[in-house]
Parts: sequence; structure tokens; C-alpha cells
Amino acid sequence: MTHSQEFLRDKFARVGVGTTPKDLAFIGNPNCGAAIWKRQPLKSFQAWIDAIEPDNLPTARVVLQPSVAKNAIINLAESSGLPDCRERTILAEDIAALANMFASIMRTSYLKLSLVAVTTNKCLNFQIDQLKARLICTYRGCGLQYEISEKDNKLTNIYSVPTGSPIIIKGTLWPESPILDISYQSPPFEGTGETRLVLTLDPVEDLEVQVNQKFLH
Repeated sequence: MTHSQEFLRDKFARVGVGTTPKDLAFIGNPNCGAAIWKRQPLKSFQAWIDAIEPDNLPTARVVLQPSVAKNAIINLAESSGLPDCRERTILAEDIAALANMFASIMRTSYLKLSLVAVTTNKCLNFQIDQLKARLICTYRGCGLQYEISEKDNKLTNIYSVPTGSPIIIKGTLWPESPILDISYQSPPFEGTGETRLVLTLDPVEDLEVQVNQKFLH
């Protein structure tokens, strides 16, 4: 049995969880509603990003080609007052790598990139996005939560994506027999004093239509 085949060993499993970047491509399986690359952030990186003052966290909402994502994040970091260091480079290179992987999986030349510092409960209702798919990675703070429906009945379990682990979730516009039983929400954390830093990547199907479209996570 291959690593990917092990993903769906549970009869309720609709989420593939792997330990390598290539496992994100498992989202293309018709039985899979979401795919997670489960990974452990470097301790030095996590300590660095957790210690940044919230006002200095790099944030943006832009439409871009994956090839320029690294420079875009570096420019954002510089404008937010983050000095050049190994950890800043790791953040920029990781976002660029995720952008390139996601664009390849989605077969798109442009992405909507959102990097947002979140301090409040922005969305506590489980949702399914009206798009082909979305990649979300929480670099700081608690990761998003998701739940699984089975034949129109929601299961009682709510799962959390680990900090630093990217997840790709299918939306309603997935073209081939969409699996619509994976819904997600931002985790409830208001009042804890925590600030989350969340990356969201969406495929751009029509550049002219979507370039100014607002989107939330």
C-alpha cells in the first residue's frame, strides 16, 4: 500500500493527511475533499514569528503569479519593518513554494494571495467556498477547524489543522464530482490575546473578473 492509499483507510475519511509536499496533490482524488501536508515548523522559526509585534506582521491581499511570490513577501516584510534574517527568508520561500505547488495542482497561472493578521473571531460558521479550491496555512496561532459530513449528516467531530500545516479544501466549483462534505471555520480564540497569521491562496480562473474580488478566510 502506498503512502497516498493510506490516507483513506477510515470509512469516514475525506481528508488526506500526508507528510510530504507532494501529498497535497492527493486533492485530485475524487474521494478526497481536502488534503493536508502535516509538518512541524522549525522551533527557531516559530519562536521568531510568534514574537513579532502584531503591527509588524506582513499583511496583503494581492493577485500575482507564483514566480513573484517570494519577492512580494520580502517587500511586504520590509515595509512592515521586519529586518532581514534567516527566518524572514524561510517565510518568504515557504509561501513561494506553496504558491508554486498550489498553482501547479490547480493548473492556473495566477493566484489570489491573502496574508492576514487575525485578532478576532472572523468566521465561526462552517463554510464551503464558492470556488474550485483554496489553500490555507496558519503560520502563527491556532489552525483552522474542519468537519466532515456523511450523506447529509454532519459528524460530531471537529478537527484542527496544526499550525504551519497547509490544507487544500475543495469548493463548490470543483469540476469533477465535487466532494462537498468538508466544511471549515476559523477557530474561536477571541479574548485570548492571540494574533494569528494566516495565508490563503485561491486560483484565479478569470484575471479581469477576480483581480478586485474581496475574500476572507
